[in-house]
Order: sequence, then C-alpha cells, then structure tokens
Amino acid sequence: MLEILYEDNHIIAVNKKSGDIVQGDETGDTPLSEYVKAYIKEKYAKPGDVFLGVVHRLDRPVSGVVLFARTSKALTRLNELFKTKDIEKTYWAVVKNLPQKNGILQTAGTLTHYHQKNEKLRKAKLFDKEVAHTKKCILHYQLLHSTTHYFLLQIQLETGRFHQIRAQLSKVGAPIKGDVKYGYERPNENSRSIHLHARKITFDHPIKKEKIEIIAPLPTETVWNLFSEQST
Repeated sequence: MLEILYEDNHIIAVNKKSGDIVQGDETGDTPLSEYVKAYIKEKYAKPGDVFLGVVHRLDRPVSGVVLFARTSKALTRLNELFKTKDIEKTYWAVVKNLPQKNGILQTAGTLTHYHQKNEKLRKAKLFDKEVAHTKKCILHYQLLHSTTHYFLLQIQLETGRFHQIRAQLSKVGAPIKGDVKYGYERPNENSRSIHLHARKITFDHPIKKEKIEIIAPLPTETVWNLFSEQST
C-alpha cells in the first residue's frame, strides 16, 4: 500500500519502502512509478494513460521520500531545480562505526572523494585523489543520536553520484548497516534493505513557488524504532 506524503495537482511524493524500485529496470519488477500511476488513475477516475514524471531515484534497498511530477510543466521545472541544486535532500543512515579521519572518530564533517562507477559490477569505487575518469563527490554529515551498538548520521549531499553515500561512508570505515556490497559484515534480516533513509526533501514548489518541506517517517523496524523514539 502506498504511503502518500504530499499530493496536489502538480506533484506527488511517496514514502518508498526498501526493496521497491522507482523506475522499471532489467528485473521486470513492477516499479513504484506504476503503482503511483494506478493510484492517481483510480482516485481521480482518469481515462487513458496517466502522466507521471520520474524526477529522481533512490537505490532499491534505500527507503524514504521520492518525488514525482504530475504534469510536464512541473517535471521540467523540477528537473531544473535538481540541475541547479536548488532541491535539498537530507538522508539518515545507521552505522556501527563513526567515520574516521587519521584514525580519529568524527561526529561531524565533510567527505570529499573522487568517484568512478563500475557498470559491470554496479558498484562505485572511490579515490582520495583525482585520477582519470573520476568525478568529485562531496557530502556533509553529523551525528544525530547513538545507541549502545549504532550511530545515526544525518547526511546532506553536495553532489549526486551513483551509490555516493554508501560508498563514501564505507571509505571512512563506517559502512551502512546491512550494506554488504560496501563492506558491512552481514545483511539485514530483511535482505532487501539497508539502513539508509531519504528523510526529507525541501524545495520551492515548481508552480506555486512556495517553500515545500516533505518528511518521510522512518520504517517500522527494530533498529529504526530506537531512533524514532529519540527523534520525536
């Protein structure tokens, strides 16, 4: 069942579950975009095909807010906002270790690496210095809460590279819980998930021009529940 976070005539935002794909891929699984189309078609009794523009994506094991455009005008303007970096996205990640710099644990900071995507392995490789065929990637993080075993980091991206958060946190010794692809020791009980959540998106409405802030509730799951209690 869809969890609608925001909806008007121009845009719609959904809280994506871990394991869902945003847009169709080689798996042939039904993407989130098709479920949203079906929801709109039924709710508004729309004849024919429903227009829905995919504005951005989240990795399949990641949960959180996904924004779609309901009109071509909104899609064009939202694409421009992403291009000019006028949409602010905030992520929450659960890690077992804090990031390290020169062997010292860090509760806040900026990570800068050089990113290379391996298409065959569907994985990002990072370098400390620029080499051929790499692009700079930058994120900012801070510690929000901690439990006996885990730390909750808040992350804001300055760039939007493939698997960027996952790869950068792994690079500094803090792989995301459940993310075995990037060095976590074991998968989550729900093997389709990792503990990375697109918590919030903030932007100027593409048509109304008013400031919009959309927050996605955390998944209902043991570890996330610990942080839900601390964050209320």
